[in-house]
Amino acid sequence: MHIQHMRIARPVTSLTEMSQRYCHGLGLQKIGAFTDHEGFSGVMLGAPGLAWHLEFTQSLTHPLTPSPSQEDLLVLYLPHRPDWLARCAAMDEAGFRQVPSFNPYWDRQGVTFSDDDGYRVVIQHAAWHVES
Repeated sequence: MHIQHMRIARPVTSLTEMSQRYCHGLGLQKIGAFTDHEGFSGVMLGAPGLAWHLEFTQSLTHPLTPSPSQEDLLVLYLPHRPDWLARCAAMDEAGFRQVPSFNPYWDRQGVTFSDDDGYRVVIQHAAWHVES
């Protein structure tokens, strides 16, 4: 089975703030949005060539409080040190907080960041390899 594209959807407390923060921190751009679609509004963030995008949603009629655990992670692999350092700096500039990882594995070659809703992003200084 070959997956063409993956959407990672999360409820957020502020569509505008989270969208801006993730665009700046991860180098993404707004690729779509919807307003009051059966009570839900949302923003999609991605970039050309990616096989995934983030969707942040909010409902005024059915409010959800984001409830991530310390192990709910979005992990991005950046093997080239200059790219990794630049992305970590962008995450700092965007207002993410650096936090120790719950799983110490991620602290060995990466930096874990948390947004205001408690969702975590790991910027990993490594290449992803498929195990066979």
